[in-house]
Amino acid sequence: MENTKKKVVIIGAGPAGLTAGYELLRQSDKYEVVIMEESGSMGGISRTVYTQGNRMDIGGHRFFSKNEKVMEWWESFLPLQGKPAADDRILGREAECVPGGPDPDKEDLVFLKRHRISRIFYKNSFFDYPVKLNMQTLKNLGFITAVTAGFSYLKTIFYKRQENSLEDFYINRFGRKLYSIFFEGYTEKLWGRHPSEISPDWGAQRVKGLSIYVLLKDIFQKYFHKKNREVETSLIESFFYPKHGPGQLWEEVAAQFKKQGGKLLTGCKVEEIISDGNRVSEIRYRENGEQKAMAVDQLFSSMPLKDLISGMNEAPLEVKKTAEGLPYRDFVTVGILVKKLKIKNKTDIPTLGDIVPDCWIYVQDKGIKMGRIQIFNNWSPYLVEEPQDTVWMGLEYFCTEGDEMWNMAEAQWTEFARKELVKMKILDDDTEILHSHCEKVQKAYPAYFDTYSDISKLESWIDGIPNLYCIGRNGQHHYNNMDHSMLTSFEAVKLMLSGAEDKSSLWNINTEKMYHEENENK
Repeated sequence: MENTKKKVVIIGAGPAGLTAGYELLRQSDKYEVVIMEESGSMGGISRTVYTQGNRMDIGGHRFFSKNEKVMEWWESFLPLQGKPAADDRILGREAECVPGGPDPDKEDLVFLKRHRISRIFYKNSFFDYPVKLNMQTLKNLGFITAVTAGFSYLKTIFYKRQENSLEDFYINRFGRKLYSIFFEGYTEKLWGRHPSEISPDWGAQRVKGLSIYVLLKDIFQKYFHKKNREVETSLIESFFYPKHGPGQLWEEVAAQFKKQGGKLLTGCKVEEIISDGNRVSEIRYRENGEQKAMAVDQLFSSMPLKDLISGMNEAPLEVKKTAEGLPYRDFVTVGILVKKLKIKNKTDIPTLGDIVPDCWIYVQDKGIKMGRIQIFNNWSPYLVEEPQDTVWMGLEYFCTEGDEMWNMAEAQWTEFARKELVKMKILDDDTEILHSHCEKVQKAYPAYFDTYSDISKLESWIDGIPNLYCIGRNGQHHYNNMDHSMLTSFEAVKLMLSGAEDKSSLWNINTEKMYHEENENK
């Protein structure tokens, strides 16, 4: 019997691509759905890497969204724990459990409920993240610096800069002094550009409404135990986390996608997108080195806009020029396994091995190349083979593909990271590195400078192709969180199934026009 189903091809098996594939098959039986993934891993940047008994989370991924549909969708694949996780059980820590939920010590398909603990490391001192105006902060900063920061912030109440850059955006919300301490150096480290050279759009997407007012309001409400307070996304105190890291969830979604009849091809690099008139008709790709072609009726793309446009045969010169200039920032995660840390746990939070309790540590010192430290023990004890006897860290470095740092060999990275940890007094100089592993991630962060100011030209041209839908972080060149990427897939599936011609709602997810972290759709 002849197959009469329309063929939908999805490029990329990250959160956006897998969500779109699963939802298409769940909502309709009229389509043959094929997902093409260049690597052999599921989850894209949200994958989990297994190395010598330990698991690495590439970037650190909190499973939290103000969108209830997203939260319910995640829970449909991994139910919330019914018993405490191993570390909570051993330490006697309180754990939020669901009656009848799985026991993480006995079952793998389970979400843990984890407490968010992140701090800033600046001049060999820890600061709360976000910054709290408490005695410890004043002590760490010093009286004069703290007073200067206070007056600097007060100035912003009466005088606002015109927001032509990310620097203007931060100064208007925090004052120049706090900006110079906590934002200027880290932002330049992350993007490789000074904040004065970056569009304020970055701040608009990543720190919507995150101001001193919001911080003080949150502190005030916590102090007075106010119920039902609206929580700023950046201030959440707990989140879901898969037992074996974020990749575990996306591996399960991929498995369910295939059970529904979906086809998942790995080792496939899409190289050309062929159009017939104003519609995509064929994609040409390389599968394990062999050149192949596939006819398509509908195309969902989560590949970088830059690469998508360069491979399209009918893209106008102006559109291609804009796409070629879109910037990205790449990064490297160096996994380091040690017996113990030099820094001590001075909090009242009990931990296995009495290590510091942080999920993330943001490194603000300008003399340190490292951007952030993940302590995997605190994300999930099941990421670490011996969580009571070893500390497994992920050290994040931001760079650009092809530069000196990017080109360092794994052994060089291990030694470089070790020296920085010693310089920060996180490790003793004679600390033995039990194991290390290096992961390089291309195009991890779509950036907001260079030709980004003309990105609307790309969006308008793509919107003229009715059977092409751009989804996800790189697919839209938006610095999205994982839930935002999923929301683009929900919207794209809805638009395709309804036959809608206007795709503006797809591009407006997580922009100033639509998805605000302060007052997003409930």
